Amino acid sequence: MSDHDSVPDERLPDVRRGSAVEALPGIARLAATSWLRTAQWGVVAGVRTGRRVAGAVVNPHLAVDIAAGVAAASGVVADVAKGIGSGMTVGEAVAHVGQALSHPGHRDAPRTREEKALAARRSLREQGEALLARSRDVWDDDSAHPAYARILGELAPDEARILVLLVQGGPQPSVDVRTGGPMGMVSSNLIAAQLNMIGARAGLKHVDQVPAYLNNLFRLGLIWFSREQLKDPLEYQVVEAQPDVLAALHATRATRVVRRSIQLTPFGVGFCRACLVDDPDADFPEHSAPVASDTSEPPKG
Repeated sequence: MSDHDSVPDERLPDVRRGSAVEALPGIARLAATSWLRTAQWGVVAGVRTGRRVAGAVVNPHLAVDIAAGVAAASGVVADVAKGIGSGMTVGEAVAHVGQALSHPGHRDAPRTREEKALAARRSLREQGEALLARSRDVWDDDSAHPAYARILGELAPDEARILVLLVQGGPQPSVDVRTGGPMGMVSSNLIAAQLNMIGARAGLKHVDQVPAYLNNLFRLGLIWFSREQLKDPLEYQVVEAQPDVLAALHATRATRVVRRSIQLTPFGVGFCRACLVDDPDADFPEHSAPVASDTSEPPKG
């Protein structure tokens, strides 16, 4: 009697074959089932020969390891069965699964949530140590911020044109329209916010998307919305003559205009110089840095 025959079927571990095996037709199912039974017997035979069985009786950790081995065998066979079901030969399926198992990322992947969290903390710590090492390297002259590449991927073409307008043309005028008159001295309601001519001045393709563009640029930390108006009051005359501003002014009985400005942040200036202009060392108009007393809120509509 062979070793294989000495292991009764009812004493084999209960390893679920899964839907992958059950869904296989004809010869493919027979082949997959054969692989499964062979793997089951191999695991049990390996457990029953040697000292691991005796150790598992008194060592719960070893028992867990043995159970994990049975489950791993089931997973491997299920993967082979899936490969056969997709049209591979048995040999091709085994080779494919073997290659996946030999991949370092598969072999070394954390198996528990705690191990994954620990690995993530170690990775972040290693990156931090590498960053500090670069900060101490006097020969490292990389002046471009590492976020620039990511930001470029989050900009629409029209948004790039807005940034070029701001860096080359300087801060842009914008106006809010609020309720006014005698009651405006006590309380004031916003009628329209951040009305401007950036779309026309930058030559945008989708002028109606300017509020959304400005929101995104603000989110990326490239621009800010200042409560301060520009030094030259003439900058606002053309803006206040635009149809949308006039419509807001006539929306109610008493209204008034509040002059503001849209400016690049220092980070935005650096981004534009590094990524969007031909001569990063050229003299461009100055932009004010955001101040703590300014709410710097994005446009509302």
